Amino acid sequence: MPRAPKLASFPAIRGALRFYQICSIITGTMLLLLVAEMVAKYALGYELYLGGSGGFLWFAPVVETAAGLESTGDGFNLSLGILVAHGWFYVVYLISCFRVWSLMRWNLLRLAMLAAGGIVPLLSFFMEARVARDVKQYLRQREDAELHTGADHSSLTHAIPTENKR
Repeated sequence: MPRAPKLASFPAIRGALRFYQICSIITGTMLLLLVAEMVAKYALGYELYLGGSGGFLWFAPVVETAAGLESTGDGFNLSLGILVAHGWFYVVYLISCFRVWSLMRWNLLRLAMLAAGGIVPLLSFFMEARVARDVKQYLRQREDAELHTGADHSSLTHAIPTENKR
């Protein structure tokens, strides 16, 4: 059975949780954009471009060549930009997952589920809600237990007579 997190690490856990929540939302959004980009490219045969001869934001057809699929557009390839941005931000997301996982002292399966949130579309949104709920509930229960345990052993609470003890 894994050891419980120390009370002294609770502020760090709260900070790591907030960082994870932000990364989870950004990664999930980037993944949805990536899926839309892949559908546009491989199913419809278009890539999204920013600037160039087609205007501010436009779709350029993708043609099949001997080397593979090649775009006919000019300007900034926004489809490729989305791909690269999601890849790099997924690394940041993994760091946030590892931080929450290590501070909470969860098992390895939980880390794998957290990591899958950046690969499976929409999963990061569900994982973010569940992880936030679980962590906040755990912290609240531990703090309440420590508060009540400390009050039961305090000499001040035993020295004050109450209605029931008179």
